[in-house]
Amino acid sequence: MSLVANAVYVGGKKRINPDTLDQTFELMRDSGGMGWIGLYRPEPAEISAVETEFGLHPLAVEDATNGHQRAKLERYGDTLFVVLRPARYLDAEEKVEFGELHIFIGQDFVVTIRHAESPDLGVVRRRLEGDPELLCTGPQAVLYAMLDQVVDEYGPVVQGLENDIDEIENELFGGAPDVSRRIYELHREVIEFQRATQPLEAMMDSLLRGSDKYQLDAELGRSLRDVQDHVIRVVERVNTFRTLLQNALTVHSTLVAQRQNEEMTRMTETSLKQGEEVKRISSWAAILFAPTLIASIYGMNFDTMPELHWTLGYPFAIVLMMGMGGGLYWAFKRNDWL
Repeated sequence: MSLVANAVYVGGKKRINPDTLDQTFELMRDSGGMGWIGLYRPEPAEISAVETEFGLHPLAVEDATNGHQRAKLERYGDTLFVVLRPARYLDAEEKVEFGELHIFIGQDFVVTIRHAESPDLGVVRRRLEGDPELLCTGPQAVLYAMLDQVVDEYGPVVQGLENDIDEIENELFGGAPDVSRRIYELHREVIEFQRATQPLEAMMDSLLRGSDKYQLDAELGRSLRDVQDHVIRVVERVNTFRTLLQNALTVHSTLVAQRQNEEMTRMTETSLKQGEEVKRISSWAAILFAPTLIASIYGMNFDTMPELHWTLGYPFAIVLMMGMGGGLYWAFKRNDWL
């Protein structure tokens, strides 16, 4: 059974926990009390029974059945349909896990449909059952308590994301190799969290604007405004996180480009040094080649060389070698090759 909570409240106090939905409907009619039904991933037959009994709008029922809805508030006649996206931070995985909570609020009933473990609505029930005066104000008090619980659970998520961003800033300037991937993944988490929290501002405005029309209790209105203040702070923090991560991506790109430029500069300097060495080696090779050329000519086996039978032929060859070597050395030195 997906019926995880089922109770009828009269005068702010729980009268009984029925075993079935049919018993709940009967007790509500007999006592004139408020029914609070909690469903967890319900079967179509269970949703159909609730839809028929309370006259829920088919479009809202379809959204609650299919899930994967954005946070929103819609009114169908006397029934208010609210979708919330609770979240919790998973320390081990350093990720944000999102749930989905659908709430139907009528004049004398509250129906919740959850598609995830979060939020813990048992906490909400115990809180309201411990405050009969608040619960006596009706289904609107239940909606307030659920909103308050969901927004309170955003607190650890905000803190976890803030810690992750601080770590990323340290890794960013520490040259961590996978920091870009972590920035991108965290940016995606923040965007998803922003989608869950940002619609709450308009939802709270809508609830408070309709307080006079729907005769909202004055004290309950003050409590809703307190939740609204918390929502605004959370949304502002999330917007700041997104801006910080976008800046982090920009800074990372700049640092990568700077490192590439520094590497190119080092490679260019190395190439220039290698070029200078090549010029020196080539210069000395040319200087040494000149005497070798003369010596190789004198070493040929023929008898028609003019200097062969000349007394000064050998000294002349030595002077010629030295002269050509000195001339090449002077030429290369003048052109900064040596």
